[in-house]
Amino acid sequence: MHGNPSEFEALGSRLGFRLIQDSSEKIVLVWQGARFPAFLCLGIAITLLFLSVPIVEAIRQKGLQGPAASLWYFPLMNLVLLGISFYLLSLKRTIVVDAKEKTIVLSKRALLRRIRLRLNWHEVKAVRLGVDRVYSGFAIAGSSAAETYPVPSLRLALKEGQTVLLDRGGTKRLKSLGERLSRYVERPLEKERDG
Repeated sequence: MHGNPSEFEALGSRLGFRLIQDSSEKIVLVWQGARFPAFLCLGIAITLLFLSVPIVEAIRQKGLQGPAASLWYFPLMNLVLLGISFYLLSLKRTIVVDAKEKTIVLSKRALLRRIRLRLNWHEVKAVRLGVDRVYSGFAIAGSSAAETYPVPSLRLALKEGQTVLLDRGGTKRLKSLGERLSRYVERPLEKERDG
């Protein structure tokens, strides 16, 4: 094993990988980040661009003493929204199960960071369909009443005792994916109950 399995845990309750390639040689699964918030931020940033450009030009011409000086935060807000949208658009996770090399490669990409985990098939004990306890959200106004709730998950159980999160989502979809992966890597599909 090359990499750290804990790097592939997810904060969110659901991932939802798409099956890109399914052949006798390779299975490729891809998850693209949160697209709706990314395009929403990008749309707002482009809209604010029509306000930001004249404000920047007015500040450049008249300095911080002019009438547009009090609107200095519009261009700054525009840059922040562009940064958020580019970050969200850059998020990507891939899982490649290669029959030729008998490896499973998980990769996680963000704007400035790439992480990989490479496993050999002999390191995998089972494909496990279970339930994760996921926090319902951040505590609000300093309260510590964050509750957990069960979310179906698909994991690889390793012989060392660790598990690697593959996906979270609907039970039927995860069961189908788990059966496909367990046949592919020739390991049993274990089902565990919420504890």
